[in-house]
Amino acid sequence: MSQPPVFETPDPRDWHLAIRVVAMPADTNAYGDIFGGWLMSQADIAGSTVAIQVAGGRIATVAVKEFRFVAPVLVGDLVNLYARQVGVGRTSIRVEVEAWAQRERNPANRHRVATAVFIYVAVGADGRPRSVLGEEAEES
Repeated sequence: MSQPPVFETPDPRDWHLAIRVVAMPADTNAYGDIFGGWLMSQADIAGSTVAIQVAGGRIATVAVKEFRFVAPVLVGDLVNLYARQVGVGRTSIRVEVEAWAQRERNPANRHRVATAVFIYVAVGADGRPRSVLGEEAEES
């Protein structure tokens, strides 16, 4: 049995698949549509995977600079969330996320359903912001 490839230090500036999740009936609003808050939560989780890697530990979401719902997510869609680092400051990490839905009936039918930009801050054991790259880093 072969093993999946191991990437010791993937470049957080490159797009990578952060998470995959199936939209379920429990994720719908009162009208039966996938709840926007569910998709935002998934995007935050995806973005945090990059921020944790860059910070080398604990982070906290401090802002959502942009979140655009481009197309609806349907129950049963396989949602693929991709993330990449787009900026690093003294204590902060800016991450871009794209969400793509794949329909069950036609796996080749993939379309972008959302885009977002999150800002995370590196957090120390005391719960306060801590330096990511040292004092020489500048906010981008």
